[in-house]
Amino acid sequence: MSGFGRPPSTITFSPTPPERGSFPLDHDGECKPVMQDYLACLKKVRGTNAHECRLLAKAYLKCRMDHNLMAQDEFRNLGFQDDAEKRVETGGEGGKIGTGNSSRLEELRQESRELKRKNTGKS
Repeated sequence: MSGFGRPPSTITFSPTPPERGSFPLDHDGECKPVMQDYLACLKKVRGTNAHECRLLAKAYLKCRMDHNLMAQDEFRNLGFQDDAEKRVETGGEGGKIGTGNSSRLEELRQESRELKRKNTGKS
């Protein structure tokens, strides 16, 4: 009968809070479309660190900040480098996204919708 319960010498684990505070769930789905676009992008590039997916990740974090689902912070503190933003603006490395940023985003959204239709069996 002594096998029930925990042994008295076991150290109790106490969880620690995240370093950057809470990360509330998006119950109202305010940022869900951006999140789905990002996940579709990751699926398309098979998890590689593609520039277009980083842009969508940044858009998702901005959406969360705009809807008070996370604390306002600078993007460089969230892992986005300033030089990458400059390259996008000037059309440097990764220039296919450069000046046509909104058209590329719309293209990615269209691919996301097509993937959803394909996966759900709708035509």
